[in-house]
Amino acid sequence: MRRVDKEFIRAIFLDARTHKHFSDEPVSDELLAEIYDAAKFGPTASNSCPMRIVFVRSAEAKKRLIPALMPGNVDKTLAAPATAIFAYDMEFYEKLPTLAPHLAYPSSFASLPENRLERIAFRNGTLQAAYFLIAARAFGLDCGPMSGFKNNLVDAEFFANSTWRSNFLMNLGYGTGAGIHDRAARPEMNEACRFL
Repeated sequence: MRRVDKEFIRAIFLDARTHKHFSDEPVSDELLAEIYDAAKFGPTASNSCPMRIVFVRSAEAKKRLIPALMPGNVDKTLAAPATAIFAYDMEFYEKLPTLAPHLAYPSSFASLPENRLERIAFRNGTLQAAYFLIAARAFGLDCGPMSGFKNNLVDAEFFANSTWRSNFLMNLGYGTGAGIHDRAARPEMNEACRFL
């Protein structure tokens, strides 16, 4: 694999910011599909692909989401053209015969304790959601990931009688640049990494 150019790295990681304010420009279904179709190829354990997404876009759907949000997340969610509810499917293993036909043991996942299944689904679903964020930026969208909401309310409203569980939310659209703080510090390499 060849190294990508510096402009791509700068656009995706160094210059990109978390956005709270968005323009009225809509985000099309076709663009969200393009982003998903790129992000879905990021690796997961045993190609498990447990991430599931609900794109909340209509005023009616936003009304259903608002009661679960912390007060500071309401206005920015209402303003965003789309809000993605990133979830993970606790029965991801049901798709393994198609997604990982090379495995001899897909059905063995079903017998795992719930806490182990959740760990697998949560970890790999989160990884996929990070791929989606990177892909969204690459396709020109600004992102505002959030964890300030009540998972139980989102699950009851959007995932009742299903095997999906909410992970986090992300507002998507074209940021106005308003209200962006100076970039906060990150740990230096010698604080966060070790060579052995």
